[in-house]
Amino acid sequence: MDLAIRSIVHPTDFSDLSSLAFGHALRIALAARSKLHLLHVEPHDTGGALAFPHVRRWLVQWGLAQEADAPSEVAHKLGIEVDTTVVKWQEPTQGILSFLHDIACDLVVLATHGRDGLDHWLRGSVSEIVARHSAIPTLFIAAGARGFVNPLSGQLRMRRALVPVDLSPAPDKAIETVVLLSRLLTGADITLHLLHVGRSVPRIRSSSMIAGPLPAVILRHGNVAQSIVDAAIEFEVDFIGMTTAGHRNPLDALRGSTTERVIRHAPCPVLAIPAV
Repeated sequence: MDLAIRSIVHPTDFSDLSSLAFGHALRIALAARSKLHLLHVEPHDTGGALAFPHVRRWLVQWGLAQEADAPSEVAHKLGIEVDTTVVKWQEPTQGILSFLHDIACDLVVLATHGRDGLDHWLRGSVSEIVARHSAIPTLFIAAGARGFVNPLSGQLRMRRALVPVDLSPAPDKAIETVVLLSRLLTGADITLHLLHVGRSVPRIRSSSMIAGPLPAVILRHGNVAQSIVDAAIEFEVDFIGMTTAGHRNPLDALRGSTTERVIRHAPCPVLAIPAV
């Protein structure tokens, strides 16, 4: 079984952080030979030129294309198609969600600055709100996090992944998605670290996607989100894969779900995988 990623959406605000997220979106699109949608939502018409990432410049820098290559030649050789869309006169969150509603999309790649406390309660996070309502697997690249794609060379660092596990939502989908993503990008299996924060280890169903038994689940106690972040640092993982069920109680609406709280402090990208 393969992971089918036929269409990727990367909303961008043209910041340096968005540039790092774009590198991940482009690298995954190359591996999956998929279509890459670059989206910018502008609440106002500034009248200025928009500086979408220069795809060919990145490909030349990565040694995958030549400056003289025609766009059609690059698309045919690398198997990807890139388009750019500008949506004006809309609030960013609504503009992105409307775009996702209108097209078929298998993965969203988002940069997020992350917020905690009162600022997050009052303003929220565009990235988190989009992921919460889109029901599409979303890769978050947070400010200060170490990505698994080198933006200068395009080289991948994907050796270890952390998957938090619990009874609900079931972690099976996250485990399989992490394994398949690593195979898609590197052609090899990744070392999995399974983590449960609680009193006893939940029973995890074995997967046909993995050769041999699953690794033993690591048991930790304390604050769930902080324990996940601490384990990601301890094991030097390259990304975290989490099944997410959104907000479970009123307090989550104020402080964010476990996944959202992990995203704000994770040392690496976080792949949020909807439970349904």
